[in-house]
Amino acid sequence: MESFENKNSRRNFLKIATGTVAGIVTSGTWAEAAFLGDTHRALSLPLGICTSYDKTPLMKSLGYSFIEENVGRFLIPDKGGDEQYQKNAAALQTERFPVRSYVSFFPGTLKSVGNDTHHDAILQRADLALKRAKECGSANIVFGSGGSRFIPEGFDREKAKQQHIELSKKMALLAEKHGVTLAIEPLNRSETNFVNSLAEGVEIIEAVNHPRFRLLCDIYHMMKDNEGPEQIVKYGKYITHCHIAEKQNRTAPGVVGDDFREYFKALKKIKYKGGLSIECRWKDFDNEAKKSIEVLKQQMSEV
Repeated sequence: MESFENKNSRRNFLKIATGTVAGIVTSGTWAEAAFLGDTHRALSLPLGICTSYDKTPLMKSLGYSFIEENVGRFLIPDKGGDEQYQKNAAALQTERFPVRSYVSFFPGTLKSVGNDTHHDAILQRADLALKRAKECGSANIVFGSGGSRFIPEGFDREKAKQQHIELSKKMALLAEKHGVTLAIEPLNRSETNFVNSLAEGVEIIEAVNHPRFRLLCDIYHMMKDNEGPEQIVKYGKYITHCHIAEKQNRTAPGVVGDDFREYFKALKKIKYKGGLSIECRWKDFDNEAKKSIEVLKQQMSEV
């Protein structure tokens, strides 16, 4: 028969092993408790949509955390200029709903690579955009601009890469000046012919070697080019922001029913805490936005 002392010792051991006494984490088991929490806690990320700021009331009502706006619409409006930007900034103060990030950094007519580059114009635009993003309390500007970085036929690929790195180093210094992070976005091969994978994005990042120049992980582009979730784990330390949409026609999550859970498992494994924005083609924004947040939350809860 087991003695009282042995039973008591075993009971105390089990309490320590689980890290709780009367439901309270004991001081000697914080590391174990943190490990168990990371292992069993469901993935939960701030969710947003790449859309116009006038969608804010709906976004709030559906439970989204932020909007991802367009540089050319919100920060440097093509129509209205400075006056429209001031109106946009005023709306941000009134609504108190964050714009976490921005897409469409600069148009394809401003070339970062090739025989006829426009680096001075790009840097001028970047300086103003980053300044205003800081004023708006935003964390990131996405550096995609696939048309700009498209390598012309016959142009030396290595030379194009060096052109892009040279520009990116200067842009990183502007990002540092304004306290906003640039997130280079790999795009699928149907949209551009340069920087098409996380690995290629990291090549640029490592060459730039600046903490304000990081990586965007777009799950749609990854799936489109059959880039697996293991790449997220491999390059996770560089990832600052994420996009998502369904693979076939870039529809909103829940339209076709794509399963993103393996990619979410990878984000969980790297302990990603940044934002996740839906960047897709909409047919029925209100209903699809409602369905999307439900689908994403459900799938994240299952990893």
